[in-house]
Amino acid sequence: MSRFLPLAGLLTSALLSTFVIAADDDKFANVTMKTTPLTNSSYLLEGAGGNIGVVAGKDGLLIIDDQFAPLADKIVTALKAIGSADTLGQPRFVINTHFHGDHTGGNGHFGRNGTIMAHHNVLKRLEQQADIAPAALPVLTYDNGLTVHFNGEDLQLLHLGPGHTDGDTVVLWQNGSVVHMGDLFFKHRFPFIDLEGGGSVTGYRDNVGRMLEMINEDTKVIPGHGGLATKAELVQFKQMLDDCIAWMQQGLASGKSFEQMKATPLPPKWQAWGWQFVSAERWVDTLYQGLSGHSE
Repeated sequence: MSRFLPLAGLLTSALLSTFVIAADDDKFANVTMKTTPLTNSSYLLEGAGGNIGVVAGKDGLLIIDDQFAPLADKIVTALKAIGSADTLGQPRFVINTHFHGDHTGGNGHFGRNGTIMAHHNVLKRLEQQADIAPAALPVLTYDNGLTVHFNGEDLQLLHLGPGHTDGDTVVLWQNGSVVHMGDLFFKHRFPFIDLEGGGSVTGYRDNVGRMLEMINEDTKVIPGHGGLATKAELVQFKQMLDDCIAWMQQGLASGKSFEQMKATPLPPKWQAWGWQFVSAERWVDTLYQGLSGHSE
């Protein structure tokens, strides 16, 4: 087994936007929520964990992902400051882009007053967690997708197949103004691909490619982690995936072992994309496992 695999549980529950925060209230007390307007009715909230998309207006509030449980009150405060018919900061709808705890930790709070929706596999995986509260579970699930009409926006919820996990949802504003990629996009860094959670290296790459075909140069791109991005930055991310996958496939085709691939430098252009949770070494491990079907 790979010596990196014990980190999978940590990555699953604690991937953060720019740094690692231990899961305790003292650490979360220092987190501040940053609100960025995107359109007349859409916003980005950044705190700790997966980025939150917001649609606000006369119909109330809808949020995409809800970070960690201890941040619920901070999220509510940020939502209250956004113009909406709901002045209590309690969304009517919550969309989970996948099941990881840094994107669903607030479900237990927001699910008490709102309807949580997600892909079927998100419900299945959350139900497997022994300590999950009933209010934290999605009550509306779908297979390939769904369209939500809310506050004058038409939001396409798209499941493109296994990628980051087996239950990913991308949320595309139908007019092309905004897309929330969930963890199918880590801005300027190697992604975490949860192979144990049904993810796929080639599926991840192909799903990013499909989304590039569906957005335009003016689309505001919300990554799962990292600041607001552009289509050009998503194109660069896809180029990194293409280059790194081709690099590993070439090594495997020449019969190189995992140890030999670890000793072979990644394409120079992408060597600096390692970060605290997904170092270059761990990225090589993910590529090897995902493309060879073997663990080391």
